[in-house]
Amino acid sequence: MSPPARMSIFRRMLRLLFLLAGLLAAATAGIAAFLARRMIAPPRQPLRLSPAGLGLPFAEVTFPAQDGLRINGWFIPAGDAARQQRATIILLHGWSWNRLGDAADDVMARLTGTEPVDLLRLAYALHQDGFHVLMFDWRNHGESAADTPVTFGREESRDLLGALAWLRGREDVDPARIGAIGFSMGANALLYTLAQTQEIAAAIAVQPVSGRPFAAGFGADVLGPLRLVALPVAEKLYQAAGGPPLAQIRPGAAAAHAGDVPVLYIQGRGDKWGSVDDVAEMAALTPEARGPLFVESTHRYGGYQYLIENPAVAAAFFEQHFSVTSGG
Repeated sequence: MSPPARMSIFRRMLRLLFLLAGLLAAATAGIAAFLARRMIAPPRQPLRLSPAGLGLPFAEVTFPAQDGLRINGWFIPAGDAARQQRATIILLHGWSWNRLGDAADDVMARLTGTEPVDLLRLAYALHQDGFHVLMFDWRNHGESAADTPVTFGREESRDLLGALAWLRGREDVDPARIGAIGFSMGANALLYTLAQTQEIAAAIAVQPVSGRPFAAGFGADVLGPLRLVALPVAEKLYQAAGGPPLAQIRPGAAAAHAGDVPVLYIQGRGDKWGSVDDVAEMAALTPEARGPLFVESTHRYGGYQYLIENPAVAAAFFEQHFSVTSGG
């Protein structure tokens, strides 16, 4: 082969390599932008159902978060609420969900293998056990007001503090028997809130997660080698929008200041996005931790399903600790 011919082949290969590199860079940038957008302001899932579909009485409620932001939700009163004050459970949903849970019907859900999470089913079981139930949408989710970016529990704790203030104004709520169940980001926000108030008598944190372990697990499971470039870019975009560094999202540090509130931790063993070690560390830092209760699962969403499929675990936990708190 003549030197000009060899040079021509070399140039074509070089152009091909540059083209492939450009396509890879564009794909990586697209993935990073997609992830950053969901971190800043995830798509809002519509409320396709209401408690009325299960025959539950309920009221549409709106209240201000601690910083004044509008929060929307539902209050499901216990059946005999008119006769006496009753215990109340607040259900706290995860990132990109709404008060109903996660419909898991968008492109992201199909790509990551997520499953529907039905918090209304859990609310029904708690109502049947005689609890009031409060369900609401976090800021930037459902029907609540926007205040981007999502902070994975830190600023969202203001919404829960607002919910507690709203409950204080109800004569049918026993202020000594208020509990909360948080899932994922909702569990994070719950732990951040426990460091700021003593109004929650008992809490269940289902698969809370620190920023770095979640990014590492999610990236390895969903993105593979692309995570090495896409995740740092996504985090930079997220921080440019006002989000905290992922290393600073550490709900366990807040849980260390939860005081004498009993906190039951639940974590799936098969959770590739979260971390058994991370949750075990949170529990070790929590003064009155219960568990962790490690349950068998094949995906992160399997850990969420445990409590929905076993609501008696939640009811028994709250009844035990509300009895201790109220003195009988």
